[in-house]
Amino acid sequence: MQYTEKVMNHFMNPHNVGVIENPDGYGKVGNPSCGDIMEIFLKIENDIITDVKFRTFGCASAIASSSVSTDLVLGKTVEEALQLTNKKVVDALGGLPAVKMHCSVLAEEAIKMAIEDYMAKKETK
Repeated sequence: MQYTEKVMNHFMNPHNVGVIENPDGYGKVGNPSCGDIMEIFLKIENDIITDVKFRTFGCASAIASSSVSTDLVLGKTVEEALQLTNKKVVDALGGLPAVKMHCSVLAEEAIKMAIEDYMAKKETK
């Protein structure tokens, strides 16, 4: 299996790793067939993502997808972040092997779940 240099860079030196205590938005997704689990934590002020962290248990593609997806939404508005697609994640990584495409889908789903969590909390305030 061949990984791009960008995938390897994000795997070896992932960005935004960690946990945000009391996040404004939280999403957790998993793929039981491969065992990958992703958690996304968002800090949001005035509908702008001011901080984002992730914790991922998975393969190189899962970690790289988490890392690059957090880079892509940091500093964006909630609306802009909702436009994130797994294709944008794959493009930012310079491609993923076909058998690893599900990792980019998990990243998209985790970000969107965290934003939905934020929106639900906002409505109850």
